[in-house]
Amino acid sequence: MTKEEHIVFWKENADDDWQSANILFVGKQFTFCLFTCHLVIEKLLKAAWIKENSSDFPPRTHNLLMLFNQTNLDLTDEQQEYLREINNWQIEGRYPDYNRTFHSIANESYTNSNILKIKELRKCLLKELP
Repeated sequence: MTKEEHIVFWKENADDDWQSANILFVGKQFTFCLFTCHLVIEKLLKAAWIKENSSDFPPRTHNLLMLFNQTNLDLTDEQQEYLREINNWQIEGRYPDYNRTFHSIANESYTNSNILKIKELRKCLLKELP
């Protein structure tokens, strides 16, 4: 695969996850909706990583800040801080002991508010990709 094909691969996977996140929200599966939102941003950051690095294989990490810091993306301080918050969703959505606590936080209002923020961050990241 070419570099461009690798980027398209990650972008298409992020789009699939974005559709899934919206379906999960409608189905009131808020914890998994937010977990999937993390995947959306992770995959877009991996596409950006590929665009800006010589390798076509991004690091095997779920850490959004680590991925971001290895790109030349221009995110605001607020957006970078938000990446820290999103990072928690992949841990809390993945492990049962964290999941119970996160489930009480991830109500409809919290999730809806964050879906809107993810939508904006997603748009911002997509502008940076071919």
